[in-house]
Amino acid sequence: MAASTGQKPEGDRKHPVDQTLPPFKMFTSGLQHVAAMYAGVVAPPMIVGPACGLSATETAFLMGASLFTAGIATLLQTLGFWKVGARLPFVNGVSFAGVTPMVAIGKAHGPADALPVIFGAVIVAGVLGFLLAPYFSKLVRFFPPVVTGTVITLIGVSLLPVAFNWSQGGNDRAPDYGSLTNIGMAALTFLIVLVLRRVLRGFLQQIAILLGLIAGTLIAIPVGITHFSALSQASLIGFPTPFHFGAPQFDLAAIVSMCIVMLVCMTESTADMLALGRIVDRPADERTIEGGLRADTLGSALSPLFNGFANSAFAQNIGLVAMTKVRSRFVVATSGLILVVLGLCPVAASVISLVPLPVLGGAGIVLFGSVAASGIQTLASAAMEKGDNALIVAAAVGIGLIPIAAPDFYHNLPKDLLVVLDSGISTGALVALVLNLAFNHLGRKTADGEAAGETEADAADAVPVDPGIAQPPAPGGADGADEAAAVTAH
Repeated sequence: MAASTGQKPEGDRKHPVDQTLPPFKMFTSGLQHVAAMYAGVVAPPMIVGPACGLSATETAFLMGASLFTAGIATLLQTLGFWKVGARLPFVNGVSFAGVTPMVAIGKAHGPADALPVIFGAVIVAGVLGFLLAPYFSKLVRFFPPVVTGTVITLIGVSLLPVAFNWSQGGNDRAPDYGSLTNIGMAALTFLIVLVLRRVLRGFLQQIAILLGLIAGTLIAIPVGITHFSALSQASLIGFPTPFHFGAPQFDLAAIVSMCIVMLVCMTESTADMLALGRIVDRPADERTIEGGLRADTLGSALSPLFNGFANSAFAQNIGLVAMTKVRSRFVVATSGLILVVLGLCPVAASVISLVPLPVLGGAGIVLFGSVAASGIQTLASAAMEKGDNALIVAAAVGIGLIPIAAPDFYHNLPKDLLVVLDSGISTGALVALVLNLAFNHLGRKTADGEAAGETEADAADAVPVDPGIAQPPAPGGADGADEAAAVTAH
């Protein structure tokens, strides 16, 4: 009996998602998430700032604001309140989907009005998304394994070019881009992470990515690619003053552009929540999707108050959860607190930025590859031998790979369409959704009057799948607490 053994009854045990870890493990695991996504958070303001005519100092302020608002959005997502938040280990940050339209808005309105117009459009788009969340979440029943597996695979494959770019140095105009030094450091970090994952055990194995980043950064110092200039120039305290760049302005064309971006972000976040739900063995249902989308859109609506942009899920951190098996949402909430501190303390943010991009790229190959592997494992439960599921995957992956394999493929199409078409995740998800409806739902009825596609999906969903590296124990298992990356592709 539970009373005589001192163990809690099976039904009383917390799911690993809701368990907390010891403080040191909580902090280091949260820091690992920050290290994996840091470059992805600061990249959009690094691009948008100069495009809007900001100086280096003002761009640095914008980067700090993005870190701060990413932390707020992550806390909304992981801890939640009322009907807001997926309450999954879900990291949020600045969405890269909005970079192209924001740059276009900046060029159209000039330095004085660019950011106020952008912020006004983001506020409206965030509010609209928040109102649409309950209706958008109902699409979850159209995401069987054949769709989610395809989207998860595309997420990983879409992120890999980012890791390759980091491995070469990150800036294709720099003279050392693609140099032997950069690629060598990426390869060395890649090997270090693999060795650490192989030889370490327990908690140290779970933070192998963080240890690999630290080791790679230390090795990069004598090599000469670790730069300390940002650390010496950073101030100790810096609060993102509300509406630092002026009160928001509301321009119709800008609002339409950012509303399209918000729908793209909501589509990607839905796919990400479904992927993460499978990885942590807590499938994301309609209520979870609705709460997650509310957190995304509320975080986006509040971000402009502190000079931030639209926020959405960071797929690279899903790979980190899959790899480490650390499923606690409170670990990611800790990373949200760290992001808030980094936004308030520029010198602390500069410490994280010491990690050279080639080092981050080497670790990123492992992280993003883990996401793609998760998608392949999900597809294994999608009844690929039946019906037209193989055709659905082939078509969706093929279309989704176009922006990756041929970046200029759509260059003659209207720029407004590029917001969707330039995201392989979005186009692949839409193709998979439409084809799944066409082949598995419309016009196909079983003897019981159910759609054949729904029957197959339900059967597949009944199979417990962890798209991570190994199958997890049953929810609430005794070792659940010990189970369990920065990107511009958003």
